[in-house]
Amino acid sequence: MLSHESPLRCALPILAALWLLSAALLWSGATLADPLEDALPGLGDRALPVRQQAVAALVAAGDARALPILEGLLAGDLYTREGDPAVVLASPVGTSLRLTHPITGADLGEADRSAVKKITVTNALRTTLRGAIAALSLGSPDPAVRLRSARAVMQDPSPEAVATLRARLGQEQDARVRATLDLALAVAALRVGTAEERLAAITTLNGSLYPEARNALAAMLASEPDPAVRAAAQQCLDEIDARVAWNARAETLFFGLSLGSVLVLAAIGLAITFGVMGVINMAHGELMMLGAYTTYLVQQAMPGLLDYSLFVAIPAAFVVAGLFGIAIERTVIRFLYGRPLETLLATFGISLILQQLVRTVISAQNVTVENPSWMSGSLQVNPGLALTYNRLYILAFAGAVFLALLLILKRTALGLQVRAVAQNRAMARAMGVRSQRVDALTFGLGAGVAGVAGVALSQLTNVGPNMGQAYIIDSFMVVVFGGVGNLWGTLIGGTVLGVANKLMEPWAGAVLAKILVLVFIILFIQKRPRGLFPQRGRAAEG
Repeated sequence: MLSHESPLRCALPILAALWLLSAALLWSGATLADPLEDALPGLGDRALPVRQQAVAALVAAGDARALPILEGLLAGDLYTREGDPAVVLASPVGTSLRLTHPITGADLGEADRSAVKKITVTNALRTTLRGAIAALSLGSPDPAVRLRSARAVMQDPSPEAVATLRARLGQEQDARVRATLDLALAVAALRVGTAEERLAAITTLNGSLYPEARNALAAMLASEPDPAVRAAAQQCLDEIDARVAWNARAETLFFGLSLGSVLVLAAIGLAITFGVMGVINMAHGELMMLGAYTTYLVQQAMPGLLDYSLFVAIPAAFVVAGLFGIAIERTVIRFLYGRPLETLLATFGISLILQQLVRTVISAQNVTVENPSWMSGSLQVNPGLALTYNRLYILAFAGAVFLALLLILKRTALGLQVRAVAQNRAMARAMGVRSQRVDALTFGLGAGVAGVAGVALSQLTNVGPNMGQAYIIDSFMVVVFGGVGNLWGTLIGGTVLGVANKLMEPWAGAVLAKILVLVFIILFIQKRPRGLFPQRGRAAEG
């Protein structure tokens, strides 16, 4: 009996000791298992070697949580509290500081600035930190993080960071990151390398569009003693400048197409009403304003659904602006046909009424219309050329609106009646077309398209009571230049004027460029009074 119980009695004290040891480790927070917690107090030590050792320990841990700690120390956001060696991360809140734990992010409350002491960073420690941050970032599993880190090192390649780049280059698998690492090492070689290394670096940087590469070459030229290296650097810099110039032209062309798409959206509704009814509608800009404010109200009614609000705002703006347009035609314009000057004055008065209506009902100040996430940011074609998503989407949107309107006018009964009234109103009436109904629907269609244009404009510019005034003159110029009542003329006219305006802005300035465009249109109309694509039928006879 005793022989069977003896092993159990011997094992019980051992199991109890192991359980007590585990409980003690858990009770102490298991700080021994977290190297970040062990290294953190060293960052607040007065001795520089101790702080450098703490930084090295954070890097050696290979933990992604160490990166914001090192970045906070470099930015001067790490503090210690009076009488407490613990390191905290601080952010300003009014006159005090909000304290958080650097590792866990736990809220530690607020403290007066006098109750904490900033951890100072010397030049030597700052150099160490840059290398440490580069080492941690370059070891990230995310290629985008490694790419950003390589670009950051390219801006200020310290010796520690360069050593990290060389070590990482042999392990890197992503082609884009490898190319950026090569460029960063080449930029570093321009500063401290031998003549042969500088020549090799210039070959690597040849054609690069990164601003850091160009800046490094320009800085080297100012102090380069070797004539061969200086000549190679100058040739490389000239080639980079030529590529930068071509990318700048491409960007200018993109901005011109973007402005042209905005002008087409703003003018296409006016082209319909002006071409069919001969009405000079000075309230057209305010109809666009109504569309922009409809977008704002839809966003306010759909909190948390910003990414989907535009899909509701587009039909809503068309309906709202279209109903306003029909009301304007039925109550005012129908009594003024054949009197263009009085129509101009009446619609100008309507524009003032609509502006005051918005000021009274919503606000006299500009309102904020946010871009959805899928329209934010830009498409990076190369390091020297980026195309913003909002302008790309509006360019495609303008094309879609144009095609939809073209299909309505060419493939529907309403479109057939609109074209018949535009070409010969008397004959259309004789054939049974109700011209008054066509006028109302045409004006409503043009106003609805103006409202849709306002949705697009709300993603590019401020939304306020006076926003429509900035586009009314340009809209009339596009209509007259392209040909009254001709959709293709409006498309080509808006695109040409937008591109011409942006091409002239770099050397003439924005104001002078608009003046030159206006002078060009005046001279063009002297030769072709009916525009690029004159309308046939009644409009041509008039």
